Amino acid sequence: MPLVPLVDLAGVDLSRIVVPHEQLYRELKQQGNFALADGILHLDPGTDFVVGFKDIERDAWWAADHIPGRPIFPGALMIETSAQIATYDFLQRREGTEDLFIGFTGIDATRFRAVVEPPCRLVFVCVIARLRRSMFTYKVQGSVGADIVFESEITGMAI
Repeated sequence: MPLVPLVDLAGVDLSRIVVPHEQLYRELKQQGNFALADGILHLDPGTDFVVGFKDIERDAWWAADHIPGRPIFPGALMIETSAQIATYDFLQRREGTEDLFIGFTGIDATRFRAVVEPPCRLVFVCVIARLRRSMFTYKVQGSVGADIVFESEITGMAI
């Protein structure tokens, strides 16, 4: 059975970065190699989803070792990137989150459907499944072009 996209992206401008990397990580706590998301392409409190991206480059810090001669973007980093994008969306939907740290507390229903090799843009769609004052669950999908390469359900909470 073919995968159904969580969101029809035909109406989303995927060419315009609405939150660049620098702005994203003024609020998120990850830094250095673990500031994984490159930006946000769609952020609208009137919708129940956020769209972010990661440009997968041949000279990235992980590429030489995973896998030598054929770099493959690690699945664990796909999940972490989607968790950071979901966290940013969650923080934008709440007031008084300046000093709040959101910890990654769960992953469910994760499937990797294709390898992600540089160079490419990996687009992440994160749709709210559950939103509370101090925790969230988002359904997430990652796509390269028209191909969904992974899906998961990410849970985080204030810690």
